[in-house]
Amino acid sequence: MSDIKPSLFQSMALGGSAAMFAVNFTHPLELVKVRIQASGLGIVETCKGVMRNEGIAAFWKGLAFAYGREMSYTSIKLGAYAPVRDALGAGKDSPFYMKFLAGAITGGVGSVAGNPFDVLKTLAQTNTGKAGLSELVGNMYRDQGIAGFYRGVEVNIMRACVLNATKMGVYDISKGYVCDYTGWSRKEVRTSFAAAFIAGFFMTCTVAPWDMLRTKLMNQPTDKKLYNGFSDCLTKTVQADGVLSLWRGFVPIWARFAPQATLQLLTIEALYTLCGFKSI
Repeated sequence: MSDIKPSLFQSMALGGSAAMFAVNFTHPLELVKVRIQASGLGIVETCKGVMRNEGIAAFWKGLAFAYGREMSYTSIKLGAYAPVRDALGAGKDSPFYMKFLAGAITGGVGSVAGNPFDVLKTLAQTNTGKAGLSELVGNMYRDQGIAGFYRGVEVNIMRACVLNATKMGVYDISKGYVCDYTGWSRKEVRTSFAAAFIAGFFMTCTVAPWDMLRTKLMNQPTDKKLYNGFSDCLTKTVQADGVLSLWRGFVPIWARFAPQATLQLLTIEALYTLCGFKSI
């Protein structure tokens, strides 16, 4: 196994490339998840509605913005994790919270960079009317200015910190347990696959509420605000639909997170190997 570690920028480039590859396959799941969170309908009803009213191509609405998100947000949260973890001294025998801290730092920073693309992607995915995306973006800029592209940024940062701390922390720790239990090496595909699958489940458990609130904040009408920030959105959502509504769409969220995390992590590990770098 190579002991060469990638630089921060090398790792970010590989992380962004891995994420762009994975999003081609997981974007339809993301659209279904966002539609469910925005409408409250079920999976089957949502999928039937998209097919009936918009056609199969609609499942890839907003893919261009998803690419922008992956090259900004995910290149940092995924690619920068290993360099930041190593800079913090969170090695193999370090406490688990050090790995979670590295994931939270890279996730939080990445979410600020990717927030405009998140807003645009959400607008595109929830757009079921006749208005074109350029019209929706223009209306948002007219009504809210540049700040409109950063609406929901507070919850997006909190969501990203929780998501990436769980994803990368659990993945990193799980690889160690898998290796100890099975005798497999950290570079083997089956090791990465098992650890990524475990990480995908725990990500869904911790991130679903933040994901719900982010969708609500980013999908507000451009001409008025339904929620006055994160706390107001959380309060109104719980009052209207109960605490469990924060986990609405759990199955499609898991159906997206599990394959997305697996594809991203398997791909970046493969790219690390191809470039002769040490495994995460």
